[in-house]
Amino acid sequence: MKTGLTKKQKTTSIFFTDADDMIEVCTHNTPLKNRIAAFAEEYPSECRLIDDDENGCRTYEIRKGRFGFKLTPPYSQERKRAASRLAKKNIENLRRTTK
Repeated sequence: MKTGLTKKQKTTSIFFTDADDMIEVCTHNTPLKNRIAAFAEEYPSECRLIDDDENGCRTYEIRKGRFGFKLTPPYSQERKRAASRLAKKNIENLRRTTK
């Protein structure tokens, strides 16, 4: 869908307070909208669409405890090297099995 917005203007905003039981997620991000829409369809008592601006942004209301944030620390150099070795080994094995 063409919205006329730049990537910088296509935001995701998350609003909540300690007093409320619900979180509002307002997003232009299509994969996130699809995931939340599927969740809302399966669990309507936990999540619902509250606004669609017809310009690519949808706002959902989600019960606290159902929406999470994940902070991941950067990988150490050793972990990066180990992941690289494992990936190279898997590529070699894949090449051998596809010949």
